[in-house]
Amino acid sequence: MQLLKYPIFLASAASLLVLSGCNADQPAAPAVTTPAESIEVVATVNGTPISKSIVDLIATQEAGQNPTDTPEARAVITNQLIMQTLIAEEAIKMGMDKSPAVQDQLNVIKLSVLSNAYIQDYLDNQKPSEEELKAEYERIKAGVVGSEYKARHILVENEADAQTIIDQLKKNPDDFTKLAEEKSLDTVSKSNGGELGWFVLNSMVPEFGSATAKMQNGQISDVPVKTEFGYHVIQLEESRPIQAPPFTEVREFLVESVQQEKLKKQVEALKTSANIEMAAAPAPAVEVAADTEAKVEAEAAPAK
Repeated sequence: MQLLKYPIFLASAASLLVLSGCNADQPAAPAVTTPAESIEVVATVNGTPISKSIVDLIATQEAGQNPTDTPEARAVITNQLIMQTLIAEEAIKMGMDKSPAVQDQLNVIKLSVLSNAYIQDYLDNQKPSEEELKAEYERIKAGVVGSEYKARHILVENEADAQTIIDQLKKNPDDFTKLAEEKSLDTVSKSNGGELGWFVLNSMVPEFGSATAKMQNGQISDVPVKTEFGYHVIQLEESRPIQAPPFTEVREFLVESVQQEKLKKQVEALKTSANIEMAAAPAPAVEVAADTEAKVEAEAAPAK
């Protein structure tokens, strides 16, 4: 589940190395800012130290992709930083840090890192109260409407086969499980008598959902239902109103939702109080709806 989020950008390792060159009016600086004496140094390149804290930062950022944090992995990171420092120093010697295109890229990186730091700090200090969470839960819960369905099906390749199965079931509805196991092309559900479990209509292909919505509990489809997968014989076993999941199950989503709403208001307040002059009319903003309502609805429907 994704939540409404303002863009949070992370600078790459190479970008972090050259942030010191962001201001075109400043003299060229070393690729890595000289750390304080108290900071542990893992390598020095032409007098420019590389701090252990930078290696730690990169190792932490890569943890999601490579959960193994080993001395070997850190050695690779250190070697990459050494090479990037050497290359960045050569670029500065050649005046590339004064290039408008490079300056634009560095400024974008700087803005991204700073805005990311502000947003993370704001979220860390905006822990919602239980009252706020419960109010958000009730707001979303009120919007959870509709029904969920429990059904089973038999999927075959052509309409004639589906009709033959329907004719057989009209004589003996109890044969559904046996026929599903023998004839269904749905390898996932056939071993369970065609059982699909509980679902909401929009989780199915439109034709299947539409046919199911018109059926009564216990009813078997009168005619084959054609979809992109073939022809279905459906039996609706049960339907019921969608039930919102317990507060405890979606609490973590609610925390994020409330925090994001506060962040949105804070950014809007910053924008309102700022002096912004546009050189040209901006493109219409694209509204991004919060996903928490969808998360609650998804949690409300039991997994198949």
